Amino acid sequence: MNYIVVVLSIAVLFIFILIISVLRRYKRCPSDRVLVVYGKVGKGVDKLSRSAKCIHGGAAFIWPVIQDYAFLDLTPHSIEVNLTNALSRQNIRVDVPSRFTIGISTEPGVMENAAERLLGQSKEQIHNLALDIIFGQLRLVVATMDIEEINNNRDKFLSNVSSNVEAELKKVGLKLINVNLTDIRDESGYIEALGKEAAAKAINDAKKSVAEKNRDGAIGEAIALQDQRVKVSEADATAVEGENLAKITIANSDALRRQREAEAEKMAIASEKVQAARALEEAYVAEKEAEESRANREKATKYADIVIPAQIDKEKVEINAEAEAEQKRRVAKGEADAIFLKLDAEARGVMEVLTKQAKGFKDLVAASGNDPKNAAMLLIADKLNELVELQAKAISNIKIDKVTVWDGGNNADGKNATSNFLSGMYKSVPPLEDIFNMAGLQLPEYLRGKSLEEARDIMEDKTSDGSENTNEEKS
Repeated sequence: MNYIVVVLSIAVLFIFILIISVLRRYKRCPSDRVLVVYGKVGKGVDKLSRSAKCIHGGAAFIWPVIQDYAFLDLTPHSIEVNLTNALSRQNIRVDVPSRFTIGISTEPGVMENAAERLLGQSKEQIHNLALDIIFGQLRLVVATMDIEEINNNRDKFLSNVSSNVEAELKKVGLKLINVNLTDIRDESGYIEALGKEAAAKAINDAKKSVAEKNRDGAIGEAIALQDQRVKVSEADATAVEGENLAKITIANSDALRRQREAEAEKMAIASEKVQAARALEEAYVAEKEAEESRANREKATKYADIVIPAQIDKEKVEINAEAEAEQKRRVAKGEADAIFLKLDAEARGVMEVLTKQAKGFKDLVAASGNDPKNAAMLLIADKLNELVELQAKAISNIKIDKVTVWDGGNNADGKNATSNFLSGMYKSVPPLEDIFNMAGLQLPEYLRGKSLEEARDIMEDKTSDGSENTNEEKS
């Protein structure tokens, strides 16, 4: 167990040391430096091995053993160049004091030149290298130009110097940042003589210009005096003419003024009258509007006192009428529902009675041996007593004691008038056959011409016989 713990501790320690080492080999490049990784850095675009890999504004992992790194400082260097006795194209020696500002380039391709030629060198060594390059190129540019061109066209001179110097500086990985020319002098005084010539020419041109201007001034003054006299005479004549015209104009103006004053006074009087009439009219209109306003106010007051309460009462009546109508409608609906329920109950009762009667008729026909005639006989026998009672009631209300019969003795048939009266009255009761016919039925043959009592007896006998026969059949 202790052996395993020791092994794990060693492994963890090894991994920790490995991570620390890896992190320490990861290098970041500041913005004011160029990171140069040298050693085995792979091949370039041309498939050739590179001597170094330059990184500006990034980071890179430096493999141990096979790679290492260094930094190039991008801080600009100011170099004072005091070029003396440089021959121009006219073989005139000139002095060109100037100051150049250079720095290590961050352009791809140029940085590799700086890594190859400047890595490990001090600032002084870089300064001296750049100074030699600048001296040589500056002498070359001076030798290709005339003194006049150098002195007068400074921009062209600076452009030539910058292009030549920068092209040579790129070869060692440097960049030209700025060029300042302080002054240009020559030992023979040619440039100074050119200056004096230019100054004398400028002075002479100025004197000539002054004389010409003075001449032009004198001529102009004479012409101006001549014009002045002419203009004064013309002005005097014009002034006299103007005075006369002014007098005429004044007279016309006075006449016009008086006319206008008269018209204005007339218009003022008319306007005053019109304004007075308008004021009076406006007063009438204001009084009329006041009266109308007062009448409208009184009308509104009466409307509020009479019409509004009447409308409120009308609305109350309408509301009460609507409420009463709604109440009646509800009552009518309730009554209609009650009537509907009552009629529905009665219909259900009638339906139940008819259903029971139909069932009873069916049972009656079955009890009569499925013979409808026997079933009818049973029904007639059941209702025969009621028929007899109805026939008896036909003459039951006759007051016999109130009937007066004039009896003249016996007739030829041996009956007197009283007996004939009673017999006829009894015969006025419709016989049993007529009753059946009025009911839409047909009386059996064995009952025709029989009285009600005889028919009843016969029906009872028939019924009893039919029932016996039926019972025998069922047996």
